[in-house]
Order: sequence, then C-alpha cells, then structure tokens
Amino acid sequence: SGVSLGPPPTPQVNQGTPGPQVAPVAPGEVVKTAGGVCKFSGQRLSWWQAQESCEQQFGHLALQPPDGALASRLRDPVWVGQREASLRRPPQRRARTTAVLVFGERTADRAARLRSPLPELAALTACAHVQWDCASPDPAALFSVAAPALPNTLLLRAFAEPGGVVRAALVVRGQHAPFLAAFRADGRWHHVCATWEQRGGRWALFSDGRRRAGARGLGAGHPVPSGGILVLGQDQDSLGGGFSVRDAFSGNLTDFHLWARALSPAQLHRARACAPLPEGLLFRWDPGALDVAPSLLPMVWVRLLCPVPSEECPTWNLGPRSAGSELCLEPQPFLCCYRTETYHRLQDAQSWPGQDVISRVNALANNIVLLPDPLSEVHGALSPAEASSFLGLLEHVLVMEMAPLGPAALLAVVRFLKRVVALGAGDPELLLTGPWEQLGQGVVSVASLVLEEQVADTWLSIPEVVCGPMALVESVQRLAPLLSTTMTSEQPRMRIQHRHAGLEVRSLRLREASMRGCLFTMPGGHPEGPGHIHIPASEVRRLLEKGLSGVTVIHSWFTSRVFQYTPEGPDLQPQAPASSKEANRVQRFLSTQVGSAIISSEVWDITGEVNMAVTFHLQHQAQSPLFPPHSPSPYTGAAWATTGCSVAALYPDSTACFCNHSTSFAILLQIYEVQRGPEEESLLKTLSFVGCGVSFCTLTTTFLLFLVAGVPKSERTTVHKNLSFSLASAEGFLMTSEWAKANEVTCVAVTVAAHFLFLVAFSWMLVEGLLLWRKVVAVSMHPGPGMWLYHATGWGVPVGIVAVTLAMLPHDYVAAGHCWLNVHTYAIWAFVGPVLFVLTANTCILTHVVMITVSSARRRARMSSPRPCLQQQIWTQIWATVKPMLVLLPVLGLTWLVGILVHLSPAWAYAAVGLNSIQGLYIFLVYAACNEELRSALQRMAEKKVAKGPMALEPPQLSPPLQTRRDRLWN
Repeated sequence: SGVSLGPPPTPQVNQGTPGPQVAPVAPGEVVKTAGGVCKFSGQRLSWWQAQESCEQQFGHLALQPPDGALASRLRDPVWVGQREASLRRPPQRRARTTAVLVFGERTADRAARLRSPLPELAALTACAHVQWDCASPDPAALFSVAAPALPNTLLLRAFAEPGGVVRAALVVRGQHAPFLAAFRADGRWHHVCATWEQRGGRWALFSDGRRRAGARGLGAGHPVPSGGILVLGQDQDSLGGGFSVRDAFSGNLTDFHLWARALSPAQLHRARACAPLPEGLLFRWDPGALDVAPSLLPMVWVRLLCPVPSEECPTWNLGPRSAGSELCLEPQPFLCCYRTETYHRLQDAQSWPGQDVISRVNALANNIVLLPDPLSEVHGALSPAEASSFLGLLEHVLVMEMAPLGPAALLAVVRFLKRVVALGAGDPELLLTGPWEQLGQGVVSVASLVLEEQVADTWLSIPEVVCGPMALVESVQRLAPLLSTTMTSEQPRMRIQHRHAGLEVRSLRLREASMRGCLFTMPGGHPEGPGHIHIPASEVRRLLEKGLSGVTVIHSWFTSRVFQYTPEGPDLQPQAPASSKEANRVQRFLSTQVGSAIISSEVWDITGEVNMAVTFHLQHQAQSPLFPPHSPSPYTGAAWATTGCSVAALYPDSTACFCNHSTSFAILLQIYEVQRGPEEESLLKTLSFVGCGVSFCTLTTTFLLFLVAGVPKSERTTVHKNLSFSLASAEGFLMTSEWAKANEVTCVAVTVAAHFLFLVAFSWMLVEGLLLWRKVVAVSMHPGPGMWLYHATGWGVPVGIVAVTLAMLPHDYVAAGHCWLNVHTYAIWAFVGPVLFVLTANTCILTHVVMITVSSARRRARMSSPRPCLQQQIWTQIWATVKPMLVLLPVLGLTWLVGILVHLSPAWAYAAVGLNSIQGLYIFLVYAACNEELRSALQRMAEKKVAKGPMALEPPQLSPPLQTRRDRLWN
C-alpha cells in the first residue's frame, strides 16, 4: 500500500489580533510565535509519534506554551517538547525469547523443582507469565512452597470458568483465601503476581499490571520457614513430593521470578515490562536452576512482547492555561515549530536541485517514497516490508547516480531514513515480525552512500535545516535497539557494514566479560592500537553488582571524511550570540573539527540505555585539501562536547582517550589558536606541576633543616618533620604520575604510593591539630599520650586504609587514563573520606584556637590600657583572629577545603591548585625561615664550625631559650 498524503493546505500566517469570535486553528495552518513559526498538525498522535513527525519535517515539538493569540485559538491540550533527553527516545517494547515449560494434559509427574532450598521469608512476591489451559476447569496449583512439617506453606491455586475468567486464590500456612477473578480465560499469555507479608498477613493478587484482589489476616505473624522447597506446576502434599493428577497445572509457564519482599505496584509494572527489580530477587527465571521432570522436556522457546511501562509526557492545558501531563501513548494534537529563517528555507526546497533523483525513485517504486516537499505531513503507516523494498530501490538509484546528490534529494533521503527507524515507535507489535536485519542492512548502505565525499558541498548548503551528516549517525544508532530484538542464543551477534558506515549488535554475558571487559575493533583497526573502543572490566563488574547477567552492546562506526567539512556554506554567517555564555559555546564550536573516524558505543539492559565509561583509540585522518575548513553554525542544535573526556595518550598519528560516559566519539582537531577547554586543562596541569615542584623543593628543604640543624627534640618538631617528609614524598610521586601512566604496573605502583603518602600527610595534619588542642585548648600539665600513638596515627592508619582498599578492589583501584584512584568505584572514598574527616576535625580545632586567642587578646588589652579606644580594640581583635589562621592554615591542611568546590567553576579549580601548591612554601616560611629555634640552632652550628674549623660537624647540644608554651606555638 502507498503512503497517502493529504491535500496540501494553504499556509495562513496569523498576524493580527483575533476578534471576539476566534476561529480555531486549522490543520496545516502556520502561526507566528515569539520564537519563530509553528504549524498546527491535523493529526492526533502519541508524544513519541508527534516528536517523530515534527523531526521528519525538520522541526520540533513546541518547547514552550503557546503565546496569547495562538493559545486562544487552540481547543484541546497540546503536546510540549523537551529540551533534555529523558524522553527523547521512546521506550523500546522488548520482544523476549524465553524458554517455556509446557504442562500438557494433567499427570502426577509433570513438575519443575528449584534445586536450592529457600531461606526464611517474612515477605515474598512471585510472578510468572502464564497461558492457562481453559479446557481444564478443575483447580490446579501454579506453584507451591513446602517446608519441613508444613506441606501447604504457600501456594497459588486457580481454575478456569469456561468462556469466563480464571479465578485464583492464595494459600498461606493452610489458610485459604477465596477464589477471585484474575484474568480472562482466553488462552492468551497473562502476567500473574502474588504478594504476601507476615506483618498483618497482607496479601494481594495482580494480573496484567492491575491489582485484582487483596486483604489482611492470611498467615499473619508467622514467616515462611527456612528450608522450603519451590515446585512449579504442582501442589506438594509432602516436602518436595506428594504430587497428584488432581492438583496438576495444565498450560504453559515461563518467566517465573521470586523475591524475598513484597513489591509495590510500580515495581510490579517493571516486572511485567521484562525489567524485574534486582533487589531482593531470590530466583530469576533460569530453567538451568530447576530439576525439570523428563516429561516436560524438551522445553520450547517463544517470543513474548513485553508491554511498555506507563509514562507521562508534558502538555499545555488550555482551560487553566497551565502545564500538565498525559499518558505518553494517548493521542493528542501538537505543534511543529521552526526558526523563521529555517521555515523559509524549507518553503523553497521544491526549487532546489535534486528533484530528478526524487522523481526517479518514486517512479521505480510506483509510490511516493521520497517526499519533494520537506514540510508536507505524512498520513499512513509505512510497513517494514515496504521500507525494506524502498531502501533497496533507493540504494540502487544512489549507486547509479553519477552527479553529486542535490540538497532536495539529500533532505528527502534523510527524512526517509528517519521514517524507517521510527517504525518501532509507531507500532510495537512490529518488533515481533519486522525484517529488522534486512532493514538494518538497507539503512546502513543508504547512509554510507550519502556520506560519500562528493556530497560534502551539499551538506554545506543546508546547515540551518539539518545538523550535517550527524543526522545519519543518529538514524543508524536509533535503529540498533530495534536490531537487538532479533538477538537469540543461537545468534548472539549481528554485524552490518557498507563502505563508510557499520553497525554491530551483540549480547554480552557479564560474567564472562568481568575480567577483561568488552573490546570492539573497527574494520582495519587494532585491538591494542588505533581503531578500537573498550569498556573496562570495572564497568562490567558494576553492572554485575546491580544483579544483571547480560546486556546488549551496540557499536557503530563512520569513517567518511565528509565529517571534516563542517555544515555551513559561505553565504550563511552565524548571528551574534546573545550572551557571554553563548559566545563561549560558539567559540568552542568554531575552534574544532572532526579529525578522525567516528566511533560509538552504547550499552542497553532490560530497562534501557546504561551509561558506561569507555576508552577509545582513533587514527587521525589526513585533512582534505579539496575543501578548506568552514565555520559551522552554532545554531543547528548540535555540537561536539568534551565534558567527561580526557586524553589518555597522544601519538603522532593517533590519540587514545578516556570518557566517563558512552556515546559517539571522535578526535577533535584544533584549527584556531584559541580553544578554551584544552587550554584550561593544560594550564591547570602546568600550574599543578610547577606548584608541586616548588612545594616539593621547599618541603624537602624544611625537612633537611630540621634533620641536620640540631633543633632540640620535641613533640612539635617531630610532627613537623614527619609532615614535611610525607607531603614532599607524596607530591614527588604526583609529579611522576604523568610519565607512569604509560606502563600499567608502574601506574598502579605510583597510585598506591601517592595514595598512601597523601593519607600519611593528612594523618600528620590531624596530629598537628590534636597537639594544638592539647597545648592551647585543653591546657594540661600532665604528659601527653606519647609519640608512639602519634606515629601509629600518622603511619599505621594509612597502611590499614590502603591495604583494605587494595584487598576489596584489586581490579577497580586505579582509574582508566591516569594514575590515581578510580572515581567510578568506592576506591576514591578511601582517600576522600579520611581527608574530609581530618579537615572537619582541624576546622573545629582552629575555631577553638581562634576563640581562645581573641579572648586572651581582649584581656591583655584591658590590662595594658583600662580604657582602650574602639579602633584599637577592633584592630587587636582582627589581628588576634587573622594571625593564628595565617600561621596554622598550612599545617592543618585547611587550604584543601577549596578542593570541594572545584566542580562549580574553573575559578575554584585555579584557586585549589594555587592554594595546595603553595602549602609547602608556606610551611617553609612559617616553620623554618621564621622559626627562632631553627635559626638559633643554625647560628650556633655556624659559630661552632667557625670556632673549631671546617671539620667540626658535631651539632651543638644547647638548651633552647626559655619560652612559655603558647609563645612557642607561633615560632
């Protein structure tokens, strides 16, 4: 059947103010708005279908409520679009291939028993997909749990009324609930769940996502005893046995799950949508974990279509004129909106070059395949068989076409590919029947042909309409989840490629990939060199910890050099940005171009797309001399982002990168002198290296001065020496980390050493604070706890933290791409946690010290002058506050508090680098250069050396000058 097009409406631009009798907006009418123009569609579609319809017409759903004149002419709520991506893709209605237990005619030997006994259960939920044999009217047990000395611990019984409904009842500890209607006796698959809780004996029955029955008082106050045996398809008159023909189940059963908790209705909706909650899951459907009676073998495999979870999408309600929401699948009217200049360009599309290709394809197909008017609205569905046939014809015409593709034909091809990949959103039932592999091959082939280098000029001519060849990348990637529905255990992998584009979909068993991760290599690439993308093993293990056993991994690649040619023609200049933030975005956008192939990685679990960290390595492409780099328009709605990505290694002809998210990746080459992101990163690295170098030298000098100058031993000098040594060593390892990341073993060793030494440094900062507390706040003449306790805190505690972290996270300790702790696991908290504790404790100590110092300054001021002037009082209190803070901030480590704010702004990052870098210099100035004891010891050492000659190296053993305890604090 062909695609029917409604009669083209005459655009009517409403520019005046409506009178008292306001005419409703006509289908196809175009109305001016504050942000451009909007066209009212004559169709009512679901939110996702409406979004697809607008995108196929190169517009978008209205992103804000209609303004006054337009709102008064609308008669029904309309869909509102989203700027964020949470609803951008429709939920894929998954088609699952699963093993089914076929219970035929009733016999006493047909049952399946779970091998593992059950623990004690204070609550439980059991769910299964059931196809009831309506020809058998007698009650039967769907499943049963028997415990020692308690056969009827728990079971679900049901029977079918001929031509009516299936009635079900829950039995707990011998107490029988009434039989109540659960689902229709129609021989179809139904999803059935039962929940029970010991507290109050609450129970409920659900079928097909709805609560059918429920009450209290069933088996209240008593848990299901431990050691229970679960049997499917039979009642147990004894533990694990006592089966009878009378209670045998007749029908088909699959997808049985058992939880040690009572699930909420929302969680049961997830289970029905083939996304069972992993928390509390005792048994996930796995026939391999069951002892299945031989009469039930061999099991058969069926494909079940999981329902789409209920979601609500934003609308604009006209009555109260306020934002609202409706179920996304409910048909509603909508507006497709455009920027004014984009709409005017699309109006002229029928006069663009390329109409001959459109006519040729439509003539060969004897149908309207490519639409000559990009603003025309399509009515009627495109079947998968038609789409596959049309793709073949289109590929044939593109191969035979000698001249470059014109802009009109290019837009028509892009629109047709959008229609093909949107088939699954229109009718989820097609997931079971669509020829998705053939469609995938057709889409990839056509996309590859449109990515030929001779089409680059055409892309450059329509930048304000479509965001360049990335539109094709999006179409190919949106097709991939549909292809994943065809995956089976016999065919766990599908690979499609055609010249410049390719797509691979594979089922990944997480247990098998937990040691090495998941590696994908492009055609012509190398698994350890350019041309690969890798999901680290730590990310795979993170999914395992969530209770997942398998995911679908989707990789795509695009090698065409057409991506180097940014999508703007010479006659289209970008408008002036409206703000400094927009100007920064424009500058970043204008400062890069794609300099490599594009590689993509996506991971999908049973609930949708999963964000994963990846590493990738791509070859640089030679820049084409045929086309100079053009400036792209920053208003086409797409730009490359570098957020979350960093360069792991840079080679002369390739680059390796790490990203903390999965998406499409390419190496961006700098084509102007200024590019803010990389320069900021480079400047921060340079400042850190220089600052660490200065700090390392001054701390080393401080430690050596304390060591050789012969300063009399005391708790204070011992703590200063340990702090200086540990902090200098840690910063030394930090400076070597950039070179160490080239070797994995060296990188791990440097990370362990830096982690340990920084923890030691912060531990001695805590000791500095405790010593200060004992000598200033809690002044006591009794001896302290002893240096052995301080050494245990300063060196022993870090040893324990590092050892425990390495033991718990041996494979997830080091981050990918640099030599430091992994921020994607709990390893980073083995450093951040202790540091936050130390900084919190030292902040409290410093606060008390400042309060005591200010109080002492007031007393001294009153004693020296009974009536001091106000200005003198203020100055005294300010100096009494500032002096201890200036002296104590570096040794207490409080300059590191700024590091908590680095994610808020680049200014905080610079402040953190600067303050932490000068910590060593500050310690040297305050505790070495300005230390009277140290200077006196050095002076005595010099005098002794002059008096005894150059060979006199024995340090002097003179007593320090008498000072009070608090006076010595500031020296």
